[in-house]
Amino acid sequence: MKTGKPQFNTIRLLENISIGSAVFAVVLCVLIIVNYIQVKRADPLNTPAMSALVEKLQNDPGNEQIRQEVRTLDLLARKAFFTAQWQVRTGGYLLFISILLLVSCVKAIELMQVKLPDAPYGKPALFWENRILKRRWLVYSGAGLFVLTLLLAWLTHNDMGKDLETAGNREPQSVNRDAGSGIRDQGPGNQKPAAGNSDSVKASPDSSSNILHPASDYPSWQEVKLNFPSFRGPGGIGITERTNIPTSWDGKSGKNIKWKTAIPLPGNNSPVIWNDRIYLSGASESKREVYCIDALSGKILWTSTVDKIQGSPSQVPGVSKETGFAAPSLTTEGIRVYAIFANGDLIALDMDGKKVWAKNLGMPANHYGHSSSLIMYRNILIIQYDQRSGPAVMGLSGKTGEQVWKTSRNVKISWASPALVNTGKRMELLLSAEPCVACYDPLTGKELWKLDCISGEVGPSLAYAKGIVFSVNEYSNLSAISTGETPKVLWENNEYLSDVPSPVATDKYLFLLTSYGTAVCYDAAAGTKYWEHDFGNPVYSSPMLAEGRVYIMDKKGVMYIIKAGKEFSMLGQCPLGEGSFCTPAFTNGHIFLRGDKNLYCIGK
Repeated sequence: MKTGKPQFNTIRLLENISIGSAVFAVVLCVLIIVNYIQVKRADPLNTPAMSALVEKLQNDPGNEQIRQEVRTLDLLARKAFFTAQWQVRTGGYLLFISILLLVSCVKAIELMQVKLPDAPYGKPALFWENRILKRRWLVYSGAGLFVLTLLLAWLTHNDMGKDLETAGNREPQSVNRDAGSGIRDQGPGNQKPAAGNSDSVKASPDSSSNILHPASDYPSWQEVKLNFPSFRGPGGIGITERTNIPTSWDGKSGKNIKWKTAIPLPGNNSPVIWNDRIYLSGASESKREVYCIDALSGKILWTSTVDKIQGSPSQVPGVSKETGFAAPSLTTEGIRVYAIFANGDLIALDMDGKKVWAKNLGMPANHYGHSSSLIMYRNILIIQYDQRSGPAVMGLSGKTGEQVWKTSRNVKISWASPALVNTGKRMELLLSAEPCVACYDPLTGKELWKLDCISGEVGPSLAYAKGIVFSVNEYSNLSAISTGETPKVLWENNEYLSDVPSPVATDKYLFLLTSYGTAVCYDAAAGTKYWEHDFGNPVYSSPMLAEGRVYIMDKKGVMYIIKAGKEFSMLGQCPLGEGSFCTPAFTNGHIFLRGDKNLYCIGK
């Protein structure tokens, strides 16, 4: 039986395609393997040129020309990193497609070819068995090369993430990738996206009716805005409406320092305030405490030890120095105060420091330590718990600690804190973690919208003003997103990025601060850059807006006060006298600053 000419031509075409696919796949495998060897041999983020410039800058920190060269070289390295990531991902996709095409063509040829008739005496021809055997060896060899290549591609991606982490742990003044709050590490190879639909809400609004409480059990939003109940103030967006804020002080001489109080245990959380009481936490490897301080005198009114919590792990979590064991800021609604620690211990205390309830949320699965701060909406305690396994956002009853809702999230590790905003139509809960900025109903946990726009292990929290959400992360993008049922990216920029400080915005301006100490002002709506200014010192604290001024405190404890406008104007430089990682808190006429060892009250 002979094969017809059209069928023969089709077989020849398929053979040519399969050969081309095989050659292309082999070339891709070789390129990916060579790329892996190059990554292992050289660190593109720590080149001799960069090291030399860093050394020069350390010897001559005031040299603006060298500083600019470092920035330029760092920007090139960042672009090279994105290009390399794209090449690895694209190479993997093309390799998979070429193998799929090869297998499809070979299978089609086998189906179209006529089987070889049996040899005499009913036995198959030996040469056909040999062909099959040789083909098997070819298939096994190709499959082995394919698996090896995919493994090396994964290792390349993983090693690049580790290179970023290593580069990020250099001295902050050196380059644009400082360590802080333990918040970076692209490292996509290190995490696996959690399974689960982002709309997976464990408790519906109806089923929570026995947990939620009447309006008398929580303050109005206006009352919340009169206090400073969470990280970065009401709603967690870096804006306070308090007035008569000081613009001049000196910690060493005592000028305008009303009092300072030593905090027993270390902590990188920022002060939260309700009426005339300030709340902080501190922790070491073996001890965790919550403090209540009188805002008028600085006296520690009570200390509550956090221990004997059911389910609390016996082992100590791994944390970075910049994160510590008490990084998340507390929150309060004026009825209870809530604190969370690096080992997943969560506690609610009444205003006299007595435990109301406590539980452990499970040991946080990340490599720097849990840092996301708490926030309240009405009587619901909201926790962003984006860990390596089982990332989720959850709402608990403030009164009982019972779960009101829990929404699984298909995201990577995040150290960002949640934000609550009133869009004019509704209250929205905003969260940031790779790959998206997502919006939820704070009462039910239902996902309202999400938009993929961010990558890496996210540290900075979101900014918001006039219907626009601003997200940023180092080695990713600065994105302006319009909110609503169909959110969209209005503009993007990657010239200056932050891995620690969160941005802050007005209806006209966006202020971004890098952790190496450069402040940048953009047009909030269009993304036009108005100005940039280098303070010369690293910054881990997030900027705050008060009375038309931006308050920025560097790691050494110097507060820079600048005008919130399209032209740079320095209004003051105020030294605290000790270092600080923490964001300031405000009441009428006062600022509260947490240093490395003390809490300060500043007033006119």
